[in-house]
Amino acid sequence: MKRVWSIGIIRGLIFQLFGTGIGVIFFTTIRTILGLGWKTEPTIVVGGLFGAIFFLIGLGAFTDWWRAALGQEVLEPHEAHKFNGIRRYFEFTLDHKVIGIQYGVLSMILLSVGGSLALIFRVELASSGLQILNFVQFNTLVGLHGMVLIISILTGISAVSNYLIPLLIGADDMAFPRLNAFSFWIAIPASLILLSAMFFGGFETGWTAYPPLSVRGPMGIQMFFLGVYFAGWSSILGSLNLITTILKMRSPGMKMFRLPILTWSVLATSIMALTATQLIGLSFQLVMFERLLGMGFFTPSEGGNPVLFQHLFWFYSHPAVYIFILPGLGIISELLPVFVRKPLFGYKWVAMSSLAIALTSFLVWGHHMFTAGIEEYLRVPFMYSTLLVAVPTGVKFFSWVATLWQGKARFPVPMLFTLGAIIVFLMGGLTGPPAGTVSTDLHLHDTYFIVGHFHDTMFGGFVFPIFAAIYYWYPKITGRKLNETLGKIHFYLMTPSFLLMTFGQMRIGLLGMRRRIADYDPNLGFDSTHLLITIGGFLIAISVLVFFVNLIRSAKKGEIAEGNIWNSRSPEWSLLPSPAPINNYENREFRVVGNPYDYGLTGSKYVELIKSEEIKNEVES
Repeated sequence: MKRVWSIGIIRGLIFQLFGTGIGVIFFTTIRTILGLGWKTEPTIVVGGLFGAIFFLIGLGAFTDWWRAALGQEVLEPHEAHKFNGIRRYFEFTLDHKVIGIQYGVLSMILLSVGGSLALIFRVELASSGLQILNFVQFNTLVGLHGMVLIISILTGISAVSNYLIPLLIGADDMAFPRLNAFSFWIAIPASLILLSAMFFGGFETGWTAYPPLSVRGPMGIQMFFLGVYFAGWSSILGSLNLITTILKMRSPGMKMFRLPILTWSVLATSIMALTATQLIGLSFQLVMFERLLGMGFFTPSEGGNPVLFQHLFWFYSHPAVYIFILPGLGIISELLPVFVRKPLFGYKWVAMSSLAIALTSFLVWGHHMFTAGIEEYLRVPFMYSTLLVAVPTGVKFFSWVATLWQGKARFPVPMLFTLGAIIVFLMGGLTGPPAGTVSTDLHLHDTYFIVGHFHDTMFGGFVFPIFAAIYYWYPKITGRKLNETLGKIHFYLMTPSFLLMTFGQMRIGLLGMRRRIADYDPNLGFDSTHLLITIGGFLIAISVLVFFVNLIRSAKKGEIAEGNIWNSRSPEWSLLPSPAPINNYENREFRVVGNPYDYGLTGSKYVELIKSEEIKNEVES
C-alpha cells in the first residue's frame, strides 16, 4: 500500500476524492451557518473545485513553490530528474520530453474516449427512429464528443510543442519547467470533471453551451463548464511558457528567420491561446454565476442578452480553430522538405503567414452568428474578413505545391500522412467559403455540411499531421522505428474511410439534414447515407486501433533507429542520439550557421557544434 501511495498520480486521485468531500462539507457548513438549506448544484460545483486543487496538492505540484517561499533548498530543474523508467510518467517531473509524452498519452486517451462517444451516437443515427439513446443522452454524447476531442487536440498540440520546441531551438528545457509540469497536470482533473457531466444529468446544449438552454439545463452542464475552465488554464499557462522559450532560449546564431518553421507555427498558436482563451473561460464562468448566483447576464427577462454569450464564446472559438491547425500546418512544412529533398519554397512567407493567420483569426468570429440575429450591417464586414483568412492559408498551399514540384520524393509513412493532410485540409479549405459567405451560410449553417467541413479541417489540419509527426519523431522518443507495414495499413484504411464519412456528411447536409438531432424523417432518404457515415466512422476507429497496436508493439520490438534515419538537417536528428538524452544539448551546444531547409544545396550547413567557452564568450559579447 505504501508503494502505491508513493506514486504521484495515484496520490493525486485519492486527494481529489478527499478534496471533493472536503469541499462539499465546507460549503454545506457555510450554508448551514448562514441559515440556508442544502442545495445540490452549488455544493457539487464547490466540491469539484476543491477536488481539482487537492489533486494538484496530492500530486506535489506546489511542493517546490512552497519550499522556495519558506526559504528552503529547491533543486534546479536539470538536477530534479529523480524518477526513472516508466515511473516518471506518473509523477510531477520537470523534463520537457517526459511532459511532452505525458501530454501525448493524455491526448490519445481523450481521442479514444471522444471517438468512442461518437461511435455510440453514430449507431443511433445509422437509421431513423430512436434505437439506443434518448434525446438528452444523445445531446450529452454529442457535446462531450466535441469538447473532449477539442481538449484532446489541445493536449496533442502541447505534446508536440513540449517535446520538440526545446530540441528544435537548442534549449535544454522549457523556460519555466515547474510551470510546464503544472500546465499538464491541471488537465487531468479538468478531463475527469468534464467527463463527470455524464453522471450529473448530462446536458442538452452541444459543445457550444449556448444560453438560455445552458442556464436551464441539467446540472451536468456545470461540470462541463468547470472542466473546460480548468483546461483553459492549462492552455494559457502552457502558451506563456512556449512564447518565452522561443523568444529567449534559442541557440547562438538562431535568428528569427533561421527558426524551424514548426517553431513559427507554435509561436503564432501560443499567442492566440494566451490572448483568446480567457474569453471562453469568461463566457462559461458567467453562465456558471448565472446558475449559481442568479445573475442575469444572458437572460432577457433579467436584462441579459444571449447573443452576448455568442460574441464572447466565438471570439475564442474561431481563433481556436487555428490554434488546432497551425501546429499541424507547421508539421507539414517541416516534413515536406525532408522527404522531397528540396528547400522549403518561400520560407519567410510561410513563417509570416502563420502570424497573419493568427492576426486575421481574431476578426472573423461573427460568421458563426450570421443566423443568430446579429445586426445586418455586421454581416458583410465579417464575411470579407472571413474570406481574407484564405490569403495567408493559400500561401502555405502554394509553398507546399512548389516544394513538391520536381522534388525527389520518398514515401515512407510520415510522408503519406503529410500528403494526406494536404489533400484533406484542401477539402476543408474549399468547403469553408460557403460557410463564411452570408447568402450560403444562412442555408447551410445548422446542417451536416458544416459537420463535414469541420471534420475535414480538423483531420487535415491536426489528425493527419499529428500522425505524420508521431511516425517521424517516434524513433527520437523511443530509439525504435514504428512498423512501416502497420503504418501503411493505418493510412490506407483511415484515408478512404474518412473521405466516405465526410462526403456523406456534406451530401446530406446539402439536402437539409440538420446537425445535433437524434432522429430524422425516414421519408427524406437519409438512412443509407447515415449508415455509410457510421461504417466510415467505425473503419477510422479500426485504423486508429492498428496505430495503437503499432505504437505499443514497436516500443519493444521495433527496428532500432541508429543515427539520422531521415537524413534531416534539424539539430535533434543531426546532433543527438535516439532517444534524446535528459538534458538535451548539455554537452553538445551548437551554433546556427545557415538556413534550416537548404536540402539539396551542395556545401550548405545548418548547425555546427561549438565549445562551451565559445558560447560563453559569444553570449557575453
